[in-house]
Amino acid sequence: MHDGVTRRLLKRVARVCYGIDLGFTRLVARVRGESFYVLRGSCRRCGGCCETPMVRTHAVFFYAKVSRGLFLWWHRTVNGLELIHEDRKGRTFTFRCTHWDPQTKLCDSYDSRPGMCRDYPRVLLEVANPGFLPECGHRALHRDAARIRESLADLDLPPAEKAELERRLRARE
Repeated sequence: MHDGVTRRLLKRVARVCYGIDLGFTRLVARVRGESFYVLRGSCRRCGGCCETPMVRTHAVFFYAKVSRGLFLWWHRTVNGLELIHEDRKGRTFTFRCTHWDPQTKLCDSYDSRPGMCRDYPRVLLEVANPGFLPECGHRALHRDAARIRESLADLDLPPAEKAELERRLRARE
């Protein structure tokens, strides 16, 4: 399902709005000292993030009937995402992307993909413990990794335990 001219234009406008909101949100987080991780690694083109994208929403978009309907309509009609699962506890929708080709592992509308696709996996850095798919080539590194390693060096722990702590605290490249 390739995007036509109208859909591409609509997605471009939405992407600009998304980018402005995202930029402002991240600026505020940096000023408040809430930005803890930097992104390392690179995409291995495994497609795990493209095949079944997940979106965590604000409660209004998950529970309010009208907002929810508009949200799901937008993703189905404009972004080509078909709802396959929802997690009420986590307010998360899981979709199947109609633009994703599992054989070629390519997106047929890559240049007009939505902001959420462009921002992935950077969006994972905004949570307390970023988790990446096992086959993903990206990883998170704590901004204070060197200081964390210095602090751990002073602990009386076996090397294997220190290494595990560094890994879990995302203090090692």
